[in-house]
Amino acid sequence: MQTSLRDLIATMPKAELHLHIDGSLRISTALELAVSRGIEAPRDEAGMRAALIAPMPCTSQAELLRAFDLPIALMQDAEALERITAELVETKAAEGVRYVELRWGPLLHVAGGLALADGIAAVCAGARDAATRTGTVVRLICTALRSHDPVANETLAATAARFQDQGLTGWDLAGPEEAFPDPLLHERAFEIARDAGLRITLHAGEWGGAAQVRRALSMGPERIAHGSKTIDDPDLCAELIDRDVTLDLCPTSNWQAGTVPSVAAHPLARLHRMGVPVSLSTDDTTVSDLSLSDEYENAVTQIGLTIEELWAIDRHALDVAFADEATLAPVRAAFDAWGTLRA
Repeated sequence: MQTSLRDLIATMPKAELHLHIDGSLRISTALELAVSRGIEAPRDEAGMRAALIAPMPCTSQAELLRAFDLPIALMQDAEALERITAELVETKAAEGVRYVELRWGPLLHVAGGLALADGIAAVCAGARDAATRTGTVVRLICTALRSHDPVANETLAATAARFQDQGLTGWDLAGPEEAFPDPLLHERAFEIARDAGLRITLHAGEWGGAAQVRRALSMGPERIAHGSKTIDDPDLCAELIDRDVTLDLCPTSNWQAGTVPSVAAHPLARLHRMGVPVSLSTDDTTVSDLSLSDEYENAVTQIGLTIEELWAIDRHALDVAFADEATLAPVRAAFDAWGTLRA
C-alpha cells in the first residue's frame, strides 16, 4: 500500500529554523492570559482566532506585523513568556520537529517592568524544560528590532550573550524594513553579538526586493530570514551560493505578507534547484495558521518540490543550525537513519 504524502511527512523528522514565539501562541493560552492579565481582547475562541491570525493575504508587511500587537501585550511577564515558549516546543515536538530554533525580541517584553535579563531567562527556562520533556532539541535566537534605538540593541546584544550556556545561540534583526531599511544602523550591536560568540542571521527582503537581501549581506550573516526576492538577481543568487548563506524561507508567510502573489508562485523550488542554500519554516504557527507539516505539504503540492528535494532541504537545516556539533550529531544520526530506511 502506497504511503500518502501527509503520512510520509508526518513520519519525517523535521527541523525548523525560522519561528517566532510571539507569532505562535495557542489560542486557549491567549484567552487565559487575556483574562488573568486584564488585557483587552476577545473572550471567545472565534474572536481570539480572528485577532491572532493575520489576514490571508495582508496588504503589506506592516499589516502583518500588526497581528503581533496582542501577543506582545500578553507576554509582559516571566510566567507568560516561559509558558508560551514551553507550549510552542511541545506543539512542534508533537508534529515530529526534532530540532527547532525559536526567536523573539526581548525588548518587546519589558513594557510592564520586567527586567530584560529576567525575560530572557524565562524564555530559556521554558525552552529547556520542554526540550527535556519532549526530546526535541531547542536553540534560541535573540531578535533586535530595526525600529529600536541602536544603543538599546547594543545593550540587548551584550545581555543576550550572557545566556549562551542556556541555549541562546543566535542574533537576529527584524521589524519594519520600509521604515528602517538599513541594517548598518545596528552594526555595533551585530559586532557585540558576533564577538561574544552568537551566530548571525537577519530578516531581509519582505520589502524592497533583492536589494534588501544584498544589504543584509553587509552584516556578514550565516543565514538570512526570508529573502525570496533573491530570485530576481542572478548575481545575488551566485553570491549566496559562493558565500554559503542560507535563506530561511517561509512561503505561506511570504504570500501572507504580500511578498509573493501566491504560495504556488514562491521561488523556493527554483532557488533550491539553482543551488542557493535554503531551509523551510512556518515563520509563525498562529499568525499564519500553519503547522510545519502543512508547509512541507504545500511545498510539494503547490510549489512543486519532489519528496527527495523536500528531504534534502529538511536535512540541510541541520548543517546550518545554530548549535554545536556535539548537540547536532545525534540529531543528524536520527535524520539519516530515517533517510536510509526510506531509501
